[in-house]
Amino acid sequence: MKLFSMARLASIATALILLQTSVSSAERYLLTMKSHSLFANAGRLEGRKLNQLQWKQASKTVTPFQNSKVQVEQSLDRLDTLVVQAETEAEVQELLKTGLVAGVEKEFFYPAPKPVQGFRLTQSWSFHLESAVVDLSPVATSSQPWGIAAIHAPEAWEISHQGAGARVMVLDTGIDREHPALKDNFEQGRDFTGERKGPYEYADLEGHGTHVAATIAARQAADGFVGVAPKAKILMGKVCSVQGCSNINVAAGMNWAIQENVDVVNMSLGGMFGSGSQKRAAEAMEKAGIVVVCASGNDGKPTVSFPGAYPTVIAVGAVDSKIEKGKFSNWGPELDVMAPGVDVISAVPLGSGREALVQINGLVVSATSFVGSPEISQGMTNELVSSGLGKPEDFTEAVKAKYALIQRGQITFADKVKNAIAAGAAGAVIYNTEAGLLNGSLTNDGSTVAIPVVMIEKGIGEQIQILISQGKTVRALMQTLATDYASFQGTSMASPHVAGVVALMKATDKSINLEKTLSILKSTATAISPNSENEVGSGMVNAEAAVKAVLAVKAF
Repeated sequence: MKLFSMARLASIATALILLQTSVSSAERYLLTMKSHSLFANAGRLEGRKLNQLQWKQASKTVTPFQNSKVQVEQSLDRLDTLVVQAETEAEVQELLKTGLVAGVEKEFFYPAPKPVQGFRLTQSWSFHLESAVVDLSPVATSSQPWGIAAIHAPEAWEISHQGAGARVMVLDTGIDREHPALKDNFEQGRDFTGERKGPYEYADLEGHGTHVAATIAARQAADGFVGVAPKAKILMGKVCSVQGCSNINVAAGMNWAIQENVDVVNMSLGGMFGSGSQKRAAEAMEKAGIVVVCASGNDGKPTVSFPGAYPTVIAVGAVDSKIEKGKFSNWGPELDVMAPGVDVISAVPLGSGREALVQINGLVVSATSFVGSPEISQGMTNELVSSGLGKPEDFTEAVKAKYALIQRGQITFADKVKNAIAAGAAGAVIYNTEAGLLNGSLTNDGSTVAIPVVMIEKGIGEQIQILISQGKTVRALMQTLATDYASFQGTSMASPHVAGVVALMKATDKSINLEKTLSILKSTATAISPNSENEVGSGMVNAEAAVKAVLAVKAF
């Protein structure tokens, strides 16, 4: 059972008080009724005021909210909850005095879910593409993502029939339903945000939801790309927009999950505070036999985000390919298990990904592109000139019309590139100062900078620096390509790995409930150390061991 510390409870209470004290005109609220029969009557009032509600009490008909001007917008039938509008919060709070209302909650927004590192969908993409972009980069055609093998998913496929029969709802930013990795497994979608942009209401304008959905259930492609449960079905509830994730939208999505009787729900979203509506919704989902999986958060703090921190939700942290905790991954007593969440390759809306093909003196090296770097469909080759950390004083006349080789650190990527452009460089190659690669951002408004920019790995960059210091010429070929895949990192990427494993478990035995599912996931996880403060929960999730444990239980 998940327990909250006194300090944690105090911070939650403070956050909720701050939320409840802000008042503006015609706000939205969640109104949860104590009686299902009262809710059933109130639910018929969509588009009307609560003062029209009549309810039989004992032998007479009463009007419990006869003085209320609160208007009913929508009813969430599986949560006994109404979405209402009111001019003042006092009007809604007054309803509590009747003794018929279990809770009142004003609308608030979690930040829009974004990966710690990964592209933001600032480049335009076509909703009308019928096939994938031809991918040429090493990253885009890297076959099976590393996390699939790391959690032993392929070894679980025979027993679980690759998740066939399991249905997973993703509550996120939407989906590209035409993506070849997803279209065969996509069942249906709904929009709860009212954003209504794109060719269909639940189209993914951020890229996050598509990435998460494909990690769970991308079909197996010829090049090896695949999700954890490649024959499971995906339903998408679009509950997050650029503005963020409304607690009302999330509650509506959770209500839809119960209506659809799905097996698993993935919520790669959340924040520092919870809400009564989400807690009740999570409890209702548990009673309905639905397993909810959530991200633990990306603040690098000992505080698991909500809704992942609730007792009836499985909270997931992130590890890298060395099976070490990601620096950004939140932890605490509520954390359950870990899963791959660093450099996770998955689908993004068709043509919206940007990857880099880089050759150094003719040798192909691992590389990534940056948001805001121009697309270069034809490779461009030039000489590399050492340019330090990319500060103005680090550039020499020699860099003019050539490529600047820049070390990561001290100033932002955007400033490094701005200085390179001012020095007359024709391009910039930034090398990392840590293991691996990351996807940075050069602009925030969808614009592109004047020169191509890529990142290469630490070791390669250091070798180039040595060669240049020895007076040798080093030439780089750069090509930036549109792709249908991208590498993200965050606990948002770890959560869908576990949701996929739960789908495999549910495909093996539909009757398995949350308590048993969580018990099996924890007992079969591979331990990770150190773990003195529950930094990594019960360890790395193991799909093969979990599915075999389900089968063993089913046999009895």
